[in-house]
Amino acid sequence: MRPESTPDTALAADPQTTTWSPSVFALPPALSRKADPALIAADDAHLTAIRDRLAEEIAAIEARLVRLRAAPARAGHEALERDLEIHRSSSRLQLLRRFGVDLCLGRMVVAGGATDETGAAAEGSDTVYIGRIGLSDAAGRRLLVDWRAPAAEPFFAATHGDPEGLISRRRYRWASRRITDYWDEVFDPEGLEGAAALDDQSAFIASLGASRSPRMRDVLSTIQADQDAIIRASSRNPLVVDGGPGTGKTVVALHRAAYLMHAEQRLGHGGILFIGPHQPYLAYIEDVLPGLGEDSVRVCTLSDLVREGRAGDGMPDEPGPLARALKSDARLLDAVTAAVRYHEHAPRTRLLVETPWRDVVVEPAAWTEAFDAPEPGTPHNDARDVVWEALIGALVEDHADEDVPPRQLDRALRQNGELQRAFVTAWPVLDPAGVVADLWSTPAYLRICAPWLAEEERAALRREDARAWTRQDLPLLDAARALTGDPEGARQRRRQEAVTAEEREQRERVLDELLAADDDKESAITGFFFGDDSAGVRAMLQDEAALPRRDPDELAGPFAHVIVDEAQELSDAEWAMLLRRVPSQSLTIVGDRAQARHGFRESWTERLARVGLRRIAQASLRINYRTPEEVMAAAEPVIRAALPDANVPVSVRASGIPVRRAAAADRDRILADWLAAHEDGIACVIGDDRPFPDARVRFRTPVTAKGLEFDLVVLVDPQSFGEGIEGAVDRYVAMTRATQELVVLEQGR
Repeated sequence: MRPESTPDTALAADPQTTTWSPSVFALPPALSRKADPALIAADDAHLTAIRDRLAEEIAAIEARLVRLRAAPARAGHEALERDLEIHRSSSRLQLLRRFGVDLCLGRMVVAGGATDETGAAAEGSDTVYIGRIGLSDAAGRRLLVDWRAPAAEPFFAATHGDPEGLISRRRYRWASRRITDYWDEVFDPEGLEGAAALDDQSAFIASLGASRSPRMRDVLSTIQADQDAIIRASSRNPLVVDGGPGTGKTVVALHRAAYLMHAEQRLGHGGILFIGPHQPYLAYIEDVLPGLGEDSVRVCTLSDLVREGRAGDGMPDEPGPLARALKSDARLLDAVTAAVRYHEHAPRTRLLVETPWRDVVVEPAAWTEAFDAPEPGTPHNDARDVVWEALIGALVEDHADEDVPPRQLDRALRQNGELQRAFVTAWPVLDPAGVVADLWSTPAYLRICAPWLAEEERAALRREDARAWTRQDLPLLDAARALTGDPEGARQRRRQEAVTAEEREQRERVLDELLAADDDKESAITGFFFGDDSAGVRAMLQDEAALPRRDPDELAGPFAHVIVDEAQELSDAEWAMLLRRVPSQSLTIVGDRAQARHGFRESWTERLARVGLRRIAQASLRINYRTPEEVMAAAEPVIRAALPDANVPVSVRASGIPVRRAAAADRDRILADWLAAHEDGIACVIGDDRPFPDARVRFRTPVTAKGLEFDLVVLVDPQSFGEGIEGAVDRYVAMTRATQELVVLEQGR
């Protein structure tokens, strides 16, 4: 006989056996009405089947990894395939272990029968369970539909105005891999017949009041219809996602990255780059994409795109407003182009080169023809070898004859010191950082490369330590690196060619010795290495590990799609740096014009047209899911005073806690009282970095608080943030980080 159950000890039937296993549900006594077997028994049985299948799959993946790692090491394509399979299996294993049965987000009851993952009609139950990944049992029965699949879309998109064919929807709340609550929504009267437990709060609204943690919460199961539509939008053209504080822009951006990698196969060639505003933001979101089953998206800040900017958020801004404005303007990138071209001038005089046979005259026309040899767009340092080869080839062709053997003449010209010095002067190897540094340290050079600048503008750009880089230098350094290429590239290629030639010579010598030692020239070993199909075998003998290599810059691109958050802050020069990495212009642009620190008077269309983006799609998020009404009532006048037409979102909830104002001297007392009253949650002090002895208190500036959220925000001396748009935006951003409570502290209060 089955034992009598309670909400915490209920047993669930395993559909594949006659045994009983612990229930997935652990509903508290206050929710005892939701523990009615009529409401949860079917879910419990299905989720138990999922749990059992996960255990089977984990065991199978572990066994496969053991076999793969124990397999003999191979080279070339086989080694690459083995490594890729290990990576794929390890990633899936990590995801399965990370979540377990709580991979399931919820389920929906579909009118007229369920659908499978492709959207086609499925046999059996009309209940479809939605998961972070797809999962089938050993017989092929679908247990979970991947949330990114078309068949899962109604789970997120259904509303009472447009049910998307659903009768009902259930969302689960998980804790320690047990369901501690669930929420039902009914779209058809048929769903009311003993199969739904209706609440006063939806799952989404209830989740908004939960305490924050150092990492972004998992919100996949509560994605709203307006957010889901943006997540699933096509990536063919640039998409602008405009929304005020708390509208879920970052949630949409991250889930869109995971969705696009699954849904649009073309993006697998090149991948997706996700750009956030600062390092605390990256730390905050770092668990989100792995939790969505996606580990191939590259995530970084804008500064990380340039080697000189990868020291973190410590890089300063340009101190002078004029220099900051000049370096933010895309026109100064033309000066970098001119600076590189300055070092590509063909000699205009004849050069006499002595050889053992006769003197060779290098005419200016020969230089000019060689300088035209590289394909348009070839980086300077990469083109250098092309120019040199074209010059030597033309001279050999013009001067070699019966008395002057071509190979000997070629060698003599390459080794001629006079010709080498002339070439180095005409087309030197360039260090991209040196190109930019010379602009700031050499006034005459800057005057030649940027003749449109006025004298006071050139003076503003000059500095004693030319390599004391600022954030505004990064787009110029990036442009210089794109124009020059890797200064080590040519030397590396020459070393690689030398090693390859040495390897080839040694390999042929060994094979010749092998052939000479084989008395039977028709033997299998001779046929293997010297037969008609032996080319591939001989190529495999090359020791690829002996070839010199340089680590590629994985952030240099190109990428198939780029998602950029807080895009309202990008300057024209920074947009150029970004677009260089996505030639297809497949972008998701996330931002809020009202949060632009330096102002954003244009429309998104006008702003993006100026940097070369057209055919832009736009989507707006207008509901504030994060910030309580009490906080928004205090924050809205702050931004409207500077930007009367600011797009201020409407809050959907109230916390019941009014905004408090106190003296700055009360900071520590306020923090201590809040921490004592709240066992969970995170507090943040903005505007005062004096330490406080508790790990649950964070310290941020208005800039490094962007994109983040905290239960309590203590805003210290907000008037010190400055006047005008920048000061107003900083105060608005700081205030709207609060999810529960805002306290404003003022000096001398």
